Amino acid sequence: MPRFILLEHTGAPDDPAGRHFDLLLEAGEACRTWRLTAIPSAGGPAVAAVAMAPHRLAWLDHEAGEVSGGRGHARRVDQGSFEPAIEPIAAAGGPEKICVSLTGDHATQQLTLDRSTTGWTARIE
Repeated sequence: MPRFILLEHTGAPDDPAGRHFDLLLEAGEACRTWRLTAIPSAGGPAVAAVAMAPHRLAWLDHEAGEVSGGRGHARRVDQGSFEPAIEPIAAAGGPEKICVSLTGDHATQQLTLDRSTTGWTARIE
C-alpha cells in the first residue's frame, strides 16, 4: 500500500505564519504534496491547502531535522499507509477531489482534498 506522512514545518522563510503542515502522499516515484494551514479535525471545518511541487520519497521516512537550504525545521506528526492510490501526476483539468483512507500511527481517518477555482482544501470526515 502507498504511504503518507504528515510533517509540522516551522521556520520556512516563505511562510508568514511561521508554521504549517506538509501532507505527502506516495504516488509512483514521488509524493504528491500539500501545505496545510492546520491539521484538519474529524468533523471539523476544512482547512486551506496549497498544492506543492512533488517531494522525494525519502521524506516518507523523515522523523525530525533541519530542512536543507535554511528552509526551517520539519518533524513527523503522523505516518502510515493510505488507500486507494492516487495518480502520480495531476494533469491540467485532472481530478478535483481526492479521497483516501489514512491508516496512521495515531489514527485511521478519511481525508478529502478538494480543488476548486479558489484552491485546495483538506478535511477529515
